[in-house]
Amino acid sequence: MTPDHIVSLTRQAEAAGFGYGWIFDSHVLWQEPYPLMTLMAANTRRMRLGTCVTNPVVRDATVTASLLATLNRISGGRMDCGIGRGDSSRRVMGKKPTTLENLEQTVQVIRDLNSGKEITYEGHPIQMAWADSGVPPIWVAGYGPKALKCAGRIGDGVILQFADPHLIKWCLGFVKQGAEEAGRDFSKIRVMSATAVWISEDKKIARERVRWFPALVSNHVVDLVSRYKPEELPPELTSYVSDRKGYNYLHHAEVGSSNAEFVTDEVVDRFCIVGNAAEHTRKLQELRSHGVTQFNIYLMCGEEEKTLEIYGRDIIPSFSAAKFV
Repeated sequence: MTPDHIVSLTRQAEAAGFGYGWIFDSHVLWQEPYPLMTLMAANTRRMRLGTCVTNPVVRDATVTASLLATLNRISGGRMDCGIGRGDSSRRVMGKKPTTLENLEQTVQVIRDLNSGKEITYEGHPIQMAWADSGVPPIWVAGYGPKALKCAGRIGDGVILQFADPHLIKWCLGFVKQGAEEAGRDFSKIRVMSATAVWISEDKKIARERVRWFPALVSNHVVDLVSRYKPEELPPELTSYVSDRKGYNYLHHAEVGSSNAEFVTDEVVDRFCIVGNAAEHTRKLQELRSHGVTQFNIYLMCGEEEKTLEIYGRDIIPSFSAAKFV
C-alpha cells in the first residue's frame, strides 16, 4: 500500500466516524510506521494514531519514546502506543520475542520520558525536557496468561487479536487478575478486539479473504503451546494449530497465502467477522457485551474504501458510545 493510499484511507476513515488509526510495526515486512503516522497526523484533525504493535527491542526504548513525543507534538497530543514482545518484526530476522520484564521496563521508560521526567537509563541520567504534549496511552498486546496479567498491571489498554467472544472473556480474566494484583481498577482498562473483516452476502468468498488472519494468530499460539501446559490454555485457542505445517513470514498477512491452508471455516468465523452488515453489527454487539471497548479493522483484505464506506454508513451509527478503528 502506497503512502498516498494510506493517507487517503485515513482521511476517509476519520470522515466515516472512526476514532483511531493504527498501523503495524514490522519494519522488514512493511514500511516504517513512524513516517507514515506523521503523514496520517498531518492529514487528520481528531483521529488518534498509534502502533499496533511496536516492541521493546527493534528500537532503543529512548528512540521509541522520542518518536512518540515528537508525533504527540505534531498531532496535538493524539498519539497512542500499542506494544508487545515482538513477533513478526523479530522472527523474520530469525530472532525470538523479548521478555515481559523488558516490556515492562520499556513501557516505564516511554512514560517517564514523555512526561518530561529525568531518569537513569543504562547508568546515565537523561531527560526529554521538550516533551510537553502528554504521555501516550499504552496498549499492551498479549495472548498468554502471563502477558495478559502484564497488560492488567501496566496497560491503559489491552490488544486482543481476534473477535472470538469466548476467548476474549478468557483473556480478560487474566487482565483483571493482573490489574487487581497491582491495585488497579480493571474497569478503566480499555479493551481492543482487532481482526480482519469482510462484508459480503457470500460467506465462502468472505472467508477466503480473511483466512490469513487466524494463520497470523497461529504464530502466537504455537509459541504459547511451547511454554504452557495444555490444561492452562483453552482448546478453542490451541486446537486449530495441530495441522499447521509451518509459516513463511515472507507471506505474512497475505490474502490467499498457503500459510492459511490449515485454517478451517469454523476458526475463520470465530476469529474474524464475515457476512453482511447486519451480521457484523450483531457480532460487534456481542463483543461489546463481553467488555470490548474498541474494535480495530485490519484493512489488508482488499476493497478497503468499500469496507470503510459500509462501516461508516451502516454499522458505526449503531454504536454511538463505541470506538471503531
